[in-house]
Amino acid sequence: MSEDLKDYLERTAEQVDLMLDRYFGDAFGELFKASAHLLLAGGKRLRPAVLLLSAESVRPGSSDDLMHAAVALEMTHTFTLIHDDIMDGDATRRGAPTVHVKWDEPTAILAGDVLYAKAFEFITHAIADDRARVKAVAMLARTCAEICEGQHQDMAFETAEREIEGFEYIEMAGKKTGALYAASAAIGGILAGGNAVQVDALYQYGMNAGIAFQIQDDLIDLLAPPEKSGKDRGSDLREGKQTLIAITAREKGLDLAQYRRSDLTPEELDRAIAELEEAGVVDAVREIAEEKVATARRALSVLPECTERQHLDDLVEFFISRSF
Repeated sequence: MSEDLKDYLERTAEQVDLMLDRYFGDAFGELFKASAHLLLAGGKRLRPAVLLLSAESVRPGSSDDLMHAAVALEMTHTFTLIHDDIMDGDATRRGAPTVHVKWDEPTAILAGDVLYAKAFEFITHAIADDRARVKAVAMLARTCAEICEGQHQDMAFETAEREIEGFEYIEMAGKKTGALYAASAAIGGILAGGNAVQVDALYQYGMNAGIAFQIQDDLIDLLAPPEKSGKDRGSDLREGKQTLIAITAREKGLDLAQYRRSDLTPEELDRAIAELEEAGVVDAVREIAEEKVATARRALSVLPECTERQHLDDLVEFFISRSF
């Protein structure tokens, strides 16, 4: 990641954190404290950054009017995390207890619902043309439905009695992860007054970037040491999840069934990784992610050359080079 992009992301995260603290820092009542818990626990704030960079790429100076919309996308992301943690039974998130652990499951469900509702309230506070705000709200609504569908598909993969195909995984990743990045970019373009070609290009940028992001997450789960990733290394492999890695391994004739055990030792995991690398599975999966990145970068070509467009270009490259 370039220093310029790193500085931009840090500044944007600070701005988002300040606004979140202003509205949620003194939350009154247990439900609103639960809603604020994960929201205030930090994060890279990548989706707000994508929205603001997209807006600036379309109309310089427009991002100052759109901070509420940027925060709305972070609220949307956080509501999905709260609900995902319940479904996955996760105990920690961003170094803090998950909401359903700190409170209880009913409170966590309602806390997520509060953030879902607040996201729509905040996006209407963006300073933009009324028609643009209506389009932005409609896109966010469609996106929330897509995220839910993607999450349901992901869960269904785990219990499916058939082999999941690669294209199905890509479709799931597009809905579960790509859709919110796509909405972040496109909503930034819409609220900044972008034309249909620009908005569609930004949507395609975000969708492909998000799919690449999800694929890299799966690679991180397999390859990154816990101290870097903050996750249990190889958890997808242990649980037998039908990730793109597992699907590609099957297509190349590898049987990973012997590694579907919670008590898998580090040595056995290393052996599994060696098998996957030797068979070309890891390289093949990386190549798919790189293709999505290339598609995302090509989409940006319709935008005028500027620093913000370059940041978007650099950001999607970071999506597949990050190790945590």
